[in-house]
Amino acid sequence: MGESSFIAELHETHDPVLGHVLAAGGLGGALGDSLMYPLDTVKTRQQGADLRSVYQQYRTMAQATRTIYTQEGLRFGLYRGYAAMLAGSFPSTMMFFGTYETIKRSMRDRTSLNETLVHFISGFLGDLASSIVYVPSEVLKTRFQLQGPYNNKSYHSGYNYKGLTSAFRDIVAKEGWSALFHGYKATMLRDLPFSALQFAFYEQFRKTAQQQAHSRTISLPMELFVGAAAGGAAGVLTTPLDVIKTRIQTQTSEEIRGTLAGLRAIFVHEGALGLFSGVVPRFVWTSAQSSIMLVLYQAALRVLENA
Repeated sequence: MGESSFIAELHETHDPVLGHVLAAGGLGGALGDSLMYPLDTVKTRQQGADLRSVYQQYRTMAQATRTIYTQEGLRFGLYRGYAAMLAGSFPSTMMFFGTYETIKRSMRDRTSLNETLVHFISGFLGDLASSIVYVPSEVLKTRFQLQGPYNNKSYHSGYNYKGLTSAFRDIVAKEGWSALFHGYKATMLRDLPFSALQFAFYEQFRKTAQQQAHSRTISLPMELFVGAAAGGAAGVLTTPLDVIKTRIQTQTSEEIRGTLAGLRAIFVHEGALGLFSGVVPRFVWTSAQSSIMLVLYQAALRVLENA
C-alpha cells in the first residue's frame, strides 16, 4: 500500500462501541492511577508542605519518597488516600472517555473544524463532565496524602482523619458539603487545559507514529512513548495550576482567596521555582500515568472489540 493510500485509510472512521470505550476507559484510568499513586503522593506533599521547616527532607523527589516511606510506611504513607482516589477514578474516567468519544465523533461528522482542535475541545468537555465525580475524590485524596497516618508524629499537616468514611462525615459536618468542592475552580483551571492538551497531543503523536509505521497498530514501546510524551508535556505546562490547586485544597485557613491572587502570591514570595514546585514528580507521574492508562485503554478496547 502506498503512503498516500494508507494516509487516506487512516482518516476513515473505525469507531469502537461506546460501551467498550466506557469499560476500557474506566479500567485504564483506575490501573494507571493505582500504579503511579506513590508519585502523586510525593508531588502533593512537596507542593503542600511548608518547605521552610522540612526543606531538606522534601527537597528532591528521591528525598521526599525516602522520608515518607521511612517515617510513615507504604500503606499509611505513600498510599494514604488510595481508597478515596479509587472511588473517583474508575467512574470519572468512564465519564471522561464516554464524553470525549461522543463529542469527538459528533464534531468530526458535523463540523469542518481542524482535527487537533476537535480533540482539544473534546478533551476539555470530557474533563468538565467527569469533574463532578473526581473533584470530591481529589479533595479527600489530597488531604489524606498531605496528612499521612492518623496521629502522624513525623509530619503535621493540620488534618487528622481516621479513615475515608469518618473524613467524609467530618468535612461535611464541620465545613459543609461545599468543602468537598474546595478548589473546584482551581482544579478545573488545571485539569481542563491538561486534558485538552493531553489528548490533542496524544491523537496527533499517535497518528504520526501510525504514519511512520504504515500501520494502524503501532508497537508497544511506541504506544508507551506516545502516551508518555502527551501526558508529560501537558503535565509540565500546567504545573503552576497544579500547585495552586493543591495549596487551595489543603489550606487550613482562607489565606488563598483566588487562583490568580494565589499564583501571584506564590511568585512574589517563592519565585518561579515555587510555581513549579513538584514539577519533576508531576512530569514523571503524568507521563507514566498517561502512558499506562492509554496503553491499557487501547489494549482493553482491542480485547473487547475482538471478543
